[in-house]
Amino acid sequence: MTDIERQGLAAKKAATVLMTAGTQAKNAALFAIAQALEENEAQILAANDKDMALAKENGMKPALKDRLRLDAQRIRAMADGVREVAALRDPIGRVENMETRPSGIVIGRKTVPLGVIAIIYEARPNVTVDAAVLCLKAGNAVILRGGKEAFHSNNALTNIMRAAICEAGLPEDSVSLVQDTTRESVNAILSLTDCVDVLIPRGGAGLISHVIENAKVPVIQTGVGNCHVYVEKSADLDMAANIIYNAKCSRPSVCNAAETLLVDEGIAAAFLPKAKALLDQKNTQLRGCDKTKALLGESVVPATEEDYYTEFGDYILAVKVVSGLEEAIAHINKYGTGHSEAIVTENYSASQRFLSEIDAAAVYVNASTRFTDGGEFGLGAEIGISTQKMHARGPMGLEQLTTTKFIIYGSGQVR
Repeated sequence: MTDIERQGLAAKKAATVLMTAGTQAKNAALFAIAQALEENEAQILAANDKDMALAKENGMKPALKDRLRLDAQRIRAMADGVREVAALRDPIGRVENMETRPSGIVIGRKTVPLGVIAIIYEARPNVTVDAAVLCLKAGNAVILRGGKEAFHSNNALTNIMRAAICEAGLPEDSVSLVQDTTRESVNAILSLTDCVDVLIPRGGAGLISHVIENAKVPVIQTGVGNCHVYVEKSADLDMAANIIYNAKCSRPSVCNAAETLLVDEGIAAAFLPKAKALLDQKNTQLRGCDKTKALLGESVVPATEEDYYTEFGDYILAVKVVSGLEEAIAHINKYGTGHSEAIVTENYSASQRFLSEIDAAAVYVNASTRFTDGGEFGLGAEIGISTQKMHARGPMGLEQLTTTKFIIYGSGQVR
């Protein structure tokens, strides 16, 4: 038996305990985790320093290093996030739609945990904590497989959480971290059909494609975010410039960052210089169509077809001047990944058509795509942003980490 198989069996055993653990017991474990994170700040930062040093040696991009970096403020934010999850309503045990059938049996649905959730993710240590506490609150055991870039940070965080969970009286194997960061460990998890109930990949398109193509366990697809902002001809141009600047530049490495700007041809001459002035503050490279180049000059890199499909995760923005709403909607539905899409407009009819015809998990009118987040949506932390349509779509909070089972009461009925 391999280490990962043993880990899977241990998680499955822990899941049988969590399945019946009450809200008080789960919250006690969460509060213990929050306190332990704060008390072990020095240990966490020392581990993160090792990861950051390796990142520097390996030439990691600045945007990715920002995702990897921890500091005292981020650790406090982690702990606060854990307490926020503890304050959320327990999704488990709710019984709905009790109905008496003609036979006399009474049937309803009860929310229950999924069981064992495996999560494969890349260089973001905060995911280690977010995923663990959400799964725990929803009564699930979780197997975490982080990227090699964050291994020291993830290992420290996991060990701290396991100790806190055990101290609170729940199984330490409720949370575990895969120690092997090679591709072989990913493939091993994809085959844990006897242990893993759901697999959630969080990361770039390459990781997610590999998981979807090779998994033998059920997968919830998350994360790939080729997001657009469309500036319609009636838009407030100052508002639109601020929105695209925020959507692209506030944190370009995350999945809800904008990757393409679409601009109505009727306002392109007035809007694009205004937007570029803000985007230049972060030295954002623009990859534009011929009309964009004609308006902004040689600083614009000619856009390729591939650019419009690409999630850059960096200070790079594809730009296209479009003839109007219909072309913008067609472009987004062709090139987008179903994550988050925004229109900036003062035209009510245009906004409603955009909301109706754009096929994405989150569709915005006059707001930045950066709001697609569990905390911003009132869900507490999130396990990821689902871009599929079955079971869960958009930010995945506690409710999306549960399933239901039918419960039936009878009084001797037979069929």
